[in-house]
Parts: sequence; C-alpha cells; structure tokens
Amino acid sequence: MSYDTITYTVSDGVAHVTLNDPASLNAFTAQMGADLEDVFGRMEADQAVRAATLTGAGRGFCSGANLAQRGAALEAGTADTGAVLERFVNPLVAGMKNRRVPLVTAVNGPAAGVGLSLALMGDIVVAAESAFFLLAFTRIGLVPDGGATHILARRIGLTRAMEMALLAERVPAAKAFDWGMVNRVVPDADLATTTADIARRLAAGPASIGLTRQLILRGLDTALAEQLAAERSAQRVAGETDDFREGVAAFLEKRTAKFKGK
Repeated sequence: MSYDTITYTVSDGVAHVTLNDPASLNAFTAQMGADLEDVFGRMEADQAVRAATLTGAGRGFCSGANLAQRGAALEAGTADTGAVLERFVNPLVAGMKNRRVPLVTAVNGPAAGVGLSLALMGDIVVAAESAFFLLAFTRIGLVPDGGATHILARRIGLTRAMEMALLAERVPAAKAFDWGMVNRVVPDADLATTTADIARRLAAGPASIGLTRQLILRGLDTALAEQLAAERSAQRVAGETDDFREGVAAFLEKRTAKFKGK
C-alpha cells in the first residue's frame, strides 16, 4: 500500500517511516495524520516488525501544522482548530504511545509544533547537529498540542518546558541534548546510519523490549503500588516467551542470545 504523505518500507525487522512533503518541510496535514495512524497500525499488526524509525524527507523533520490549510478554513468560516486534533492528531499520538514496537526518531532539521511532539514520541531520539526544536504556538495565538503539554515537561522538566512553550524560542540540538530532550546528537551525515544501527539493535532484542517501554511510560503517571502490580503482570508475560528461555540458555552457555521477538 502506498501513501500520499509518507513512505513506508520494512527491512530486517525494522519498519522505516518517512514524512514525505519536503517542499513544506513535511508540514503536518490531516492526510498525513491519517496516513501515519494507518501505518502505525500496520506495523503493530505485523509480527515481523520488531522496531521502527521515523524521520522526514529533505531538510526538515516536520515544520508543524500546515498553516495554509488552517488559513483557508478560517477564511471559509469553518475553522474549529480543536476538531483536527480530535480526528487526526490525538488518536495518532495515543496510538504511538501505546504501541508494541520501539521507535527511533531521527530529527534531521526543524521539529516544530506537532513535529516536536512526533519527534519526542520516539523511545530513542537522535538529532542531527543542524536540527532544532520549537514550540511557536504563542506566536499565532494557539496552545501547544499533539501531546506536547504532556510529553515535554516529563522530558526536560517544568521550568524548561515553560520556557519553550511561552517564549517560543528555538532550542538547537546541542541544547536539546543538554536538557535531556534527545538521546544523541550526531553529525548530519551520520544521522541515517546511527538511527539504523540503533533500530537494528532493538529489532534483534527480545519481546520484553515492548513490555519494558510500556512499563516505563506507565510509571510516569502511576502510583508505586499500581506500578508494582503492572511489573508483576508484565513479568509473567515476559517469562512465558521463547526469548526468555533463549536468554537464560545463552547466559548459562556463555554465548550471545539469539532472540526472535516472541
């Protein structure tokens, strides 16, 4: 299946998703939201997919919402700026958080507005040296969306999240790394290789990787007693996998485990 706004390929257990409207720096549209929601559903259902990457074509990751579309709706008197979120953004972000497949995002330029939210949905975020992050909503009289008000403070703390959201200033990749927003900053020429290497490493891991990422995210909003119960439940599931048996056997035999993701 082909898409209008993204590309999707799978190789060696890794799904590769690329936002594909370089002329607009991959500005987010309703169609892009629908395409992304569909493709993330496909990769979740495909047991051959064990890790995923998300990046943007051309010079940018995602420049935020397509304001030309919003402007046309305003002129037509049909603008409900929250309706697009309800239909195309919120289900996508919720689905990305609750997925089985670990995601590596490769930020290759501007990650602005909802593009910042998409970038930070990565379990591992790799940024090119030329990348920057921006919440410019206050410049146009809107509020951050795409889950930014939930994700950002958990990544970098309340003080820095307030600064980004209220002052609408660019945060270059190096500062984003210092703030804990991203995992790695690499030369632009090394972004694709670094991202692919990390994704292949995740794809070669056990099924418990998906359980682990879900537990950590849940733990941000869960009381200790409830989280302990969740760990107990997830550990039962992990302990019934072939990967657990292989991991123990490899440990006892002093060799590298060969996981199959099941």
